[in-house]
Amino acid sequence: MSTPITPNRIVDFLGRVFLAAVFVNAAPGKIIDFAGNAARIASKGIPEPLANLLLLAAILVLIVGSVLLVFGGDTILGASLLLVFLVPTTLIFHAFPFETIPFLMNLALIGALMLAISRSTANAAPNFRQVRAKAFDRDS
Repeated sequence: MSTPITPNRIVDFLGRVFLAAVFVNAAPGKIIDFAGNAARIASKGIPEPLANLLLLAAILVLIVGSVLLVFGGDTILGASLLLVFLVPTTLIFHAFPFETIPFLMNLALIGALMLAISRSTANAAPNFRQVRAKAFDRDS
């Protein structure tokens, strides 16, 4: 049984795409200037080997969290992963010293991710397991 496409589902999907775009856009810069970003993390008092590991984890969380937010059967895991990245990043890099605009922008993103979690629409995006299962059932 297929879920009907409604205006609310379309708006929900577009909202998640636009929200994820912010995080997807951040990943290439972290990859391209890995050493510079790791040095910025280390400048906050985090040992360099740990800074490299944290940056690698951040890149993975940005990519996986964004994909799950947009295409996951449930948006909660994707939004939660992005919060795991965003909350400490905001506190470490924008709270001390206080940087008004980046801090408030991240606060807005945190709020949007909290809304995505609290208003999660399970199966709002295509669930590829269901698509494959339906295709397999037809072939049987």
